[in-house]
Amino acid sequence: MVRSPFQVLIIPYLHNGDEILFALFQRGKEAYWQGIAGGGEDAETPLQAAKRESWEEAGISSERRFVSLDSLTTMPVEHVVGSFMWGEDKYVIPEYSFGVQLHQQHLELSHEHSQYVWVNYDEASKMLKWDSNKNAIWELNKKISKVSDKNGALS
Repeated sequence: MVRSPFQVLIIPYLHNGDEILFALFQRGKEAYWQGIAGGGEDAETPLQAAKRESWEEAGISSERRFVSLDSLTTMPVEHVVGSFMWGEDKYVIPEYSFGVQLHQQHLELSHEHSQYVWVNYDEASKMLKWDSNKNAIWELNKKISKVSDKNGALS
């Protein structure tokens, strides 16, 4: 396995028509809240990496509907992998964001997280540490809310 120079962020959500809930994960030792996050491997696309990371970190099937978000950020290479593993001239890597719609609250935690919670948008925006997570959940919430207002399906 070769680590690809990008990250993915995935925000699981439940939408029952009246309420939208988001799953946040507490990162093991660091004890901060975030979505599912991880890196690409080998020749994976960001969507393929998002599906794999969702399965590895929360037991979410790749058959679920993943929604590509426009939210995109860059992250310092040293903060992600601890070194300049892609060369001395590669300072930042992109982080691609996705939502994934679930139909139940039960998730299977990996060793990377100590717990998860389901919260509404207001609570999530207070709990999240990283601006990229706050931006992505804002966009996802707006997309879901807009579709709800039109009684349509999120694509």
